[in-house]
Amino acid sequence: MNNLQDNHDSSDEVIIESTEDFEKALANLDSPKYFLRLYIAGNTIRSMRAIQMLKKICEKYLEGRYEIEIIDIYQQPGTLEKDHIFAVPTLIKELPPPIQKLIGDLTNVDKVIVALDIA
Repeated sequence: MNNLQDNHDSSDEVIIESTEDFEKALANLDSPKYFLRLYIAGNTIRSMRAIQMLKKICEKYLEGRYEIEIIDIYQQPGTLEKDHIFAVPTLIKELPPPIQKLIGDLTNVDKVIVALDIA
């Protein structure tokens, strides 16, 4: 019977199985992690489009280096005042600094890339 316990949290563990995996892991060490907050208004077309566009952009330019929080203002109206939201959809880049706000459905990819400073 083995009494050893593994107290290791594997959620941050990176498994390297190839040179490509190693190069990706190495690149991610030098790249900042992005924390993005997207304010939407229910299941509207503009809200759904903003979510889809943000996910596409993040997968293409920030693969493995981002976290998205989606806030529906109908379900959490108190958050509007906290972040000074006056229109939706609104994207806020919390990290890395500086904080940026972008209003709209994110269909102008070039504008989003510049606002997120990932170009």
